[in-house]
Amino acid sequence: MSTFFRRLSKATPIAFSHAFRGQSQSTSSHFRFPVGAIAAVSGGISYFYYFSEPNLVHLDQINEETGPKTALIPDKWVEFKLQEKAKVSHNTQLYRFSFDPDLKLGLDVASCLITRAPLGEDAEGKTKYVVRPYTPISDPDSKGYFDLMIKIYPEGKMSQHFDKLKPGDVVEVKGPIEKIRYTPNMKKQIGMIAGGSGITPMLQVVEAILKNPDDNTKVSLIYANVSPDDILLKKKLDMLSASHPNLKVFYTVDSPSKYWVGGTGYISKDMASKGLPAPSDDTLILVCGPPGMMEHVSGGKAKDWSQGEVSGVLKELGYTADMVYKF
Repeated sequence: MSTFFRRLSKATPIAFSHAFRGQSQSTSSHFRFPVGAIAAVSGGISYFYYFSEPNLVHLDQINEETGPKTALIPDKWVEFKLQEKAKVSHNTQLYRFSFDPDLKLGLDVASCLITRAPLGEDAEGKTKYVVRPYTPISDPDSKGYFDLMIKIYPEGKMSQHFDKLKPGDVVEVKGPIEKIRYTPNMKKQIGMIAGGSGITPMLQVVEAILKNPDDNTKVSLIYANVSPDDILLKKKLDMLSASHPNLKVFYTVDSPSKYWVGGTGYISKDMASKGLPAPSDDTLILVCGPPGMMEHVSGGKAKDWSQGEVSGVLKELGYTADMVYKF
């Protein structure tokens, strides 16, 4: 089975969902794609915490709780074992973590989880951790597993930790942290602007909409990247948009290839005007990406991590704070 998984992992990005679907039949349901972070789920800041005695809880302890059983515990760190990993692009990996298949993860749309890894000791001999939020891209209803898509940065302490993980290794996780509670048909139209791995929260919402036949929400996604090779899960996005008329996707890149047919350059006022639903009470615009893109498109969050004011391209087009959500 591992050989089969590795063979599929070398194929196009859409094959990853099939690879994980086949791998997970013994422990779970199937792979789906899923917003957010403490700052921005996929491009935020790493935070450091210190604990002398890590409060680590194993999954068998969950059975002592009453009510719905979930693998995640909001206020306790839980170990999850890495089942498989696969390459998505030249600098991005897909990780599948397993847990008791009788449990659900305990994640709502749209939410993220928090990971931590030991980073040596401080001057007082206390364990030092790097802590990082990520948004799972698997279906929140899947039992027995969840998937993270992580971009590996040369200087990224947590991403470098993930890059070194091998199947069988564990990562400490807690959560979830709810970003915005999505409910079917909450808006007639949802526009999305994503940059790089900021696509992860968007896919969580997209999948929730598309899998529900009673959800009539129309979705428009503008997805910005450095080059065509940096577009994550493009074939999956193309497949979803081709099979669902209520999903439209537009790509733009800074460095187009010779045969590139999408947009070129930063997200402009013209791109947003043509690619997003017009400002209205029935419109919601979701934004997630690196800080520079956020400042240009919508403005960043406030110093206290609240949504803050809307600025940039979206303000110029007439969107107000109640029409925009920043992950």
